[in-house]
Amino acid sequence: MTPLLLLEFAVLGALWGASFLFMRLGAAEFGPVATAGLRVGIAALCLLPVFLRAAVWADFRARWRPILLVGVLNSGLPFLLFSFAVLHIPTGVSAILNATVPLTGALVAWLWLKDRPGGSRVLGLAIGFVGVTLLVLGKSGVDARGMATAGGHALSLAAMGACLLATTCYGIAASFTKRYLTGVQPLASATGSQIGASLALAGPAAWWWPATAPSAGAWGAIVALAVLCTSIAYILYFRIIERAGPAKALTVTFLIPVFALLYGALFLGEQVSAWMVVCGAVILCGTALSTGLAKVGTLERRR
Repeated sequence: MTPLLLLEFAVLGALWGASFLFMRLGAAEFGPVATAGLRVGIAALCLLPVFLRAAVWADFRARWRPILLVGVLNSGLPFLLFSFAVLHIPTGVSAILNATVPLTGALVAWLWLKDRPGGSRVLGLAIGFVGVTLLVLGKSGVDARGMATAGGHALSLAAMGACLLATTCYGIAASFTKRYLTGVQPLASATGSQIGASLALAGPAAWWWPATAPSAGAWGAIVALAVLCTSIAYILYFRIIERAGPAKALTVTFLIPVFALLYGALFLGEQVSAWMVVCGAVILCGTALSTGLAKVGTLERRR
């Protein structure tokens, strides 16, 4: 990678890592539903100038139905689930669980598209899910600062379950995109998906709008979440894919938990335990194997 590309890569990891912090700050006053609705709505508005380019608009018009549907799966539901999760577990834990996206994507592709992974990738899936299991077992009774709670086990488990359901949505959306949206301009899918998510969440966000007017700080977190962590991050992501390829772009997954843990510790006073770091490392090792970024030579030769 060139120095400029490395800088963009680091900025993307920092932006997506910050999304968990901004979700927490926004959802604390707006609630999960309004936070997710505002995120996709503002992001869609920010991406409109790019979206209205002739080639991008033509691709959207040709396949608008599946693009809108993938928006619900790839943005609407996951953003809602993560906005709920960060209210009940540390943002760092949410980000570590978010790192399982390539694992769930590989599993869904195997089950749905019959894209059978090789030996190293199967091993990676197994290692990754062991890491998730260990993390869930070890953090099933924590509050937002990483401290044990008397009655928080159910909410903590529900929040971690929401994170894993969100990553499953991402995995389904990836296989859906591969099957029905191959060849579509990436920015047509990105912006169209934000529009689809906005349409799906507009009614629920209005229904669950907070009774008390949110503070300026909460509004600032929502705007940062939508503009920086969604619209600008999407543009950066597709620039990296175009210049370095999807395999290298995917490695941003490894940076997101690092930044999220750092932000959580600095701005929210969250504790970063050795258990979280170990489980995160196990999950990332599984991710590297399951996506083909790393391989175990003997397993590959036996195929």
